[in-house]
Amino acid sequence: HQIYKTKEKEATKLIKTLATKKIEISPIENFNLSQYLGKWYEIARLNHSFEKGLTHVTAEYSLDKNNKVRVTNRGYLPAKGKWQEAHARTVQTHTPNFFKVYFVPLIAGKYRIAYISSDYSAALVSGGTTKYLWFLSKTPLLNEQEKEHMLSLARKLGYDTSELIWVEQ
Repeated sequence: HQIYKTKEKEATKLIKTLATKKIEISPIENFNLSQYLGKWYEIARLNHSFEKGLTHVTAEYSLDKNNKVRVTNRGYLPAKGKWQEAHARTVQTHTPNFFKVYFVPLIAGKYRIAYISSDYSAALVSGGTTKYLWFLSKTPLLNEQEKEHMLSLARKLGYDTSELIWVEQ
């Protein structure tokens, strides 16, 4: 019976991987990097291994001495009773709201800002496929109207929003 359960899990994982599709994100006219910098709270995300179980997740974006964007992601892992931190560098692409993020040298992750509120207080970030999505806010709480707007945008992009994990802040 255990072998059947293991095979079922492997098949489910394979189906999800094969079902992953690329998400097309449009450029954001007049995207302002300096307004985007600062501390963001992770309000929601799709489940993935590198943030599994984390609560109180934040991302801090800053410029280094060479004007390159640096990222510090931080989250609390209740199961181990400790904070975890990861550091990355980014490269802005020719599209102002598109970045390549390097947590590991030579391996870039896609970071596509799909939506930014007019006051730069809320953002919807895509990893370029249906596997990666984040709702970010400059405050620990996202107002209901903004949340609904972002859910609608995510669905229009092709995300299954029923899979979102709402992060405890």
